Amino acid sequence: MITKIIQEEKIQKAKKYIERGDTFVIVTHMTPDGDAIGSSLGLFHFLSVYGKDNVSVVVPNDFPKFYKWMSGAKDVVIYEKYPDFSEQLIREADVIFCLDFNEPKRIGKLASFVVASDAKKVMIDHHLNPSEFCDVVISYSEMSSTSEMLFRFICRMGMFDLINKEGAECLYAGMMTDTGSFTYNSNKAEIYTIIGELIKKGIDKDEIYRRVSQVYSENRLRMMGYALYEKMKVNSEHHTALISLSLDELNHFHYVTGDTEGFVNMPLSIEGVTFSVFIRQDTDCVKISLRSVGDFPCNLFANRYFGGGGHKNASGGEYYGPLEEAVSIFERGLMEFNPNNFEEITKHE
Repeated sequence: MITKIIQEEKIQKAKKYIERGDTFVIVTHMTPDGDAIGSSLGLFHFLSVYGKDNVSVVVPNDFPKFYKWMSGAKDVVIYEKYPDFSEQLIREADVIFCLDFNEPKRIGKLASFVVASDAKKVMIDHHLNPSEFCDVVISYSEMSSTSEMLFRFICRMGMFDLINKEGAECLYAGMMTDTGSFTYNSNKAEIYTIIGELIKKGIDKDEIYRRVSQVYSENRLRMMGYALYEKMKVNSEHHTALISLSLDELNHFHYVTGDTEGFVNMPLSIEGVTFSVFIRQDTDCVKISLRSVGDFPCNLFANRYFGGGGHKNASGGEYYGPLEEAVSIFERGLMEFNPNNFEEITKHE
């Protein structure tokens, strides 16, 4: 039995949009991760099985190769490659589903088109503080992933039977990746009830794990070794580790989208390290990923020093300036807000 978390009024309102809509667009955040792609394609398959013929997934930029095995991935429209077509799809949509993001700025250049659209908009998300730009907001930060939220939404509409194997694979991949293969934000029994139901759809969860976590390029593995041996700094006093990589370093290893996925998690395997940060220079900004174990709220660190957010144990942010400055901000922040003294600081948050 799965707890009824989503308000019935929201379920019925979104259900009417699905029933009456003819043209659907599913949008997710910049630099899509496993949950973004998994939930988007999970909804794509559900709507297709429901009988909707005009369903498109539009993403701001490309996503990692190790998510492109998912059924439907080849049909995802990437705005950076096809801006005019993306804008046309959004302009012509009856219903827009906004998945795995809580405010328009997280979809980059797509934001103005989505906000301006006359389409009915439904947000399904699990991040804190959702903004009110959608007609229906289904957002619960205590959920492990947006893919879990979507499963609950479909079941509450009484349409579990319309989840096919392909959709179930996508939802499982989303849940798995957003919990670090069920190593954080995943200590609730109902998550495993949902997994059991997805397995009944015929998914091979072991094969999904292999495709996402064990099939990488030679360049990625060499970059991983370099990052750990040459670039990882461990601050034992503050139980923290930092890895930073510049654009030159990334290019040396022929970086492609997704090659650094999971790097932030690796230092947490060091005994005594409870807070890990990965800082990567991008073409237009610096990306910051943060992970923690136990009670340390890395989302508060991300918000305070990088204007970001997320979950207590998994969050991120951005910095618009040189890589060296981002590293300096992290190091200064660590002196003030670290696993040794966060309890006193968070009393005033």
